[in-house]
Amino acid sequence: MDENIKISDKAFLTLKEASDYFNIGQDKIRKLTNEKECEFVLFNGSKRLIKKDNIEKYLNGQYSI
Repeated sequence: MDENIKISDKAFLTLKEASDYFNIGQDKIRKLTNEKECEFVLFNGSKRLIKKDNIEKYLNGQYSI
């Protein structure tokens, strides 16, 4: 698998990638994904993946986080 895929081309991001891409702290993203109604997290075992399109829609609809 190509390790050099651009973050902008990925459908799922790690916490670190999402933090870097959206300029939000990893702890804040982790806190948001702990909410039961969170629609932008996918758990793969204990690994937390962020659905890039879904978090982008979520953030666009927020005044503050």
